[in-house]
Amino acid sequence: MSDLLDAFDYQLPEFNFEGLKYDSMLPADVKEHFDKLFSDSRRWFETLDFQVGRSLAAEGAKPKHPMILMPGIISTGLESWTTSEDEAAYFRKRLWGSTSMIRNVLFDKEKWVKHLSLDTVTGLDPPGVRVRAAKGLDAASYFAAGYWIWSKIIQNLAAVGYDINMIYLAAYDWRLSMYNLEERDHFFTQVKTQIELNTKISGEKTVLCAHSMGSTVALYFLKWVEQEAGAAWIDQHIEGFINIAGTMLGVPKAMAALLTGEMRDTVQVPPLLSYLLERFFSSTERAALFRSWAGSASMLIKGGDAVWGNDTGAPDDRPDAQVTQSHIYEYAARGNVSEDANTPEASQSVKSQKFTADQALPWLMQHAPSDFQKMIKTNYSNGFERDPKQIKRNNKDHTKWTNPLEVALPNAPNLKIYCVYGWGKPTERSYWIRTGPNAYSDHTPGIGGNHTDAGKDKHLRNHTSAFPYLPTNRIDARINFEDAVPKVESGCRLGEGDGTVSLISLGSMCVHGWNLKRYNPAGIKVVTREILHQPDEMDLRGGPKTGDHVDILGAHDLNDVVVRVAVGRGHEVEEKIHSPIREYAAKIQW
Repeated sequence: MSDLLDAFDYQLPEFNFEGLKYDSMLPADVKEHFDKLFSDSRRWFETLDFQVGRSLAAEGAKPKHPMILMPGIISTGLESWTTSEDEAAYFRKRLWGSTSMIRNVLFDKEKWVKHLSLDTVTGLDPPGVRVRAAKGLDAASYFAAGYWIWSKIIQNLAAVGYDINMIYLAAYDWRLSMYNLEERDHFFTQVKTQIELNTKISGEKTVLCAHSMGSTVALYFLKWVEQEAGAAWIDQHIEGFINIAGTMLGVPKAMAALLTGEMRDTVQVPPLLSYLLERFFSSTERAALFRSWAGSASMLIKGGDAVWGNDTGAPDDRPDAQVTQSHIYEYAARGNVSEDANTPEASQSVKSQKFTADQALPWLMQHAPSDFQKMIKTNYSNGFERDPKQIKRNNKDHTKWTNPLEVALPNAPNLKIYCVYGWGKPTERSYWIRTGPNAYSDHTPGIGGNHTDAGKDKHLRNHTSAFPYLPTNRIDARINFEDAVPKVESGCRLGEGDGTVSLISLGSMCVHGWNLKRYNPAGIKVVTREILHQPDEMDLRGGPKTGDHVDILGAHDLNDVVVRVAVGRGHEVEEKIHSPIREYAAKIQW
């Protein structure tokens, strides 16, 4: 018990654990088993963490390029800077990214939601609340005590000689739109300044190393700095961009979360836990919170049917598929006759509906408040541009900078890109949806803050009349087709990927899109390195061969790529493809 408590980032001094006689309570063989469990884990932490770095150090590797790490969505810790009397107890406390977060959610949910939600009109903090990203390496080294994120990469860089002076973790408030990251926090200006400082101190160019949504943030930064300082600045200051499990063409998971407030993680829990979750923090409340985070909307799928498929098929459909993956949302036939999913459609009063990517985005917008619709329109674009002249014009439009299908990579021929991602883990690709009772889509208490009416002095809750009363939507967890191709689990149709991001989003730009001159006019070299998901069943995080979306940050192959690029041996990183991504990408309507 003492070893277990030591793993947490806060202790429980009110309990007198010393007074408990564990030796007398536990049989000797059980006690020996737990002692071995903790001692083995401790030895794993002491040895394998540094193994990649130590091996390269033994070969003579030394620090060369300063490193800037860009975390993914939800992996940066957020803390309160609110100082009002009611909120002072939260000052500098982690509201996201620590075990204390769980305590806050369980015992003070309303206040936690108030702090974490954004003003749905401005996309910034609601009045009276200030929440900011934590800073330093600790901002994203661990999500909570014992659950590492970037710590393995930091440890392996340290093993070849890196320290805090050469590693900068570019923590950011992942809830904000890219535009507001600069407007409120001057985030991209800070990254640019840090890179210039790196060059001045070390005389070497910097390597950007980004994960998940962080790769989209990095792409936005490259376009932003190209407009601010020119492509020559990038050639002079940035050695390479390591794109780890990047959400380049979006994530179907975001399509489900923003429509329903649900995803595979919430619908596959046991029925009792699902009931408790719905009573405690309903899917409607979750959807409203997600929609207030403009940053999460940057992961909506891009390219439409040309990428994700039409009614006749999708690029990533398997040859033995019984149905296509292209229907992002599918509503089974329902009605007054029967709620049984296996009842023939002809007997139902409500017929089935199917939505491909081109139809799914408008459908999502129709079922969201107008504030959310405006936020999407003013910050993001999810289209597919093939005209080089228009792409050149798009390079000056910040709403296009998160979509690699509408803008070109910077004209910086000396830049190098390394795409590293996992493959081999079932990944949600499309969804069975069912409708629930009607609700006011824009009136979820406690979320969205108060907004100033332009014609009045007082603050009023925002009220949208565009879609005031709509049916709610839920993932239809009753639908399971275990033996089908593709497999359906709890209403989630599974495809290929790293467990979170679909393969077609992870690799299509890397193996094909960025080989096209209109998207890569400088001919920047792009190396793709897939990591086959081969988890260690005895390791809760998958071990050194995992390809899981988050756990890949601890994989040996990934760490080897990162350290080699950092020490100036990026030319040794070889392309390695395990999946059929080249075949899938070739079927996209480029």
